[in-house]
Amino acid sequence: MRDVESARRQMIEQQVRAWDVLELKVLAAMERIRREEFAPPAYRDLAFADMNLPLGHGQVMLAPKLEGRILQSLELQPDDSVLEIGTGSGHFAACLAALVRSVRSIEIFPDLAETARANLVRCGVHNVNVEVADAFALHDLAGYDAIVLTGSLPVYHARFEQALPEGGRLFAVVGQGPVMEARRVTCTGHGEWLRESLFETAMDPLLHAPEPPRFVF
Repeated sequence: MRDVESARRQMIEQQVRAWDVLELKVLAAMERIRREEFAPPAYRDLAFADMNLPLGHGQVMLAPKLEGRILQSLELQPDDSVLEIGTGSGHFAACLAALVRSVRSIEIFPDLAETARANLVRCGVHNVNVEVADAFALHDLAGYDAIVLTGSLPVYHARFEQALPEGGRLFAVVGQGPVMEARRVTCTGHGEWLRESLFETAMDPLLHAPEPPRFVF
């Protein structure tokens, strides 16, 4: 147990803090949520490593420092309601849930959704609702203080920002590899948005996300 807690603290200090994640409530949430409990059994020994962990279906559990940077960028408040697109293992949903009132998390693969639900229940996280759906077929996106996409958009899709209320924030990674742009989009008024470039990263695309047009010669 001591080795696990030491590895957790090392992850926070050497990976998350080192990537300019300095907000104390974010660091506390990442320390409180037991990352190893959400890692696939075959990769549990790597739960605190600076890497994505495979989940199946080409999906991954995001690296700790990227999760921390996303949490910080959303400027989450205790009364917020959050929509997460891409549940994966449920770990990031649990981190969100530690900071906000409620989380609705959308997962396209039923087996991943089932595993995430089990992980959340086992870890005592009760303010996350995991649903099986395709985010690009959803029509009820409105009413959330923050929306976070845990897969990238090869081409920016405005449907998510258009669902934000005034003051609402969207986190999305946009572009194609090897380097993509992490963006925060804030709704500043009716039909008005502030779009900010935060940092460069890389992330696998959301399933069914629009692709850029292909040139045919």
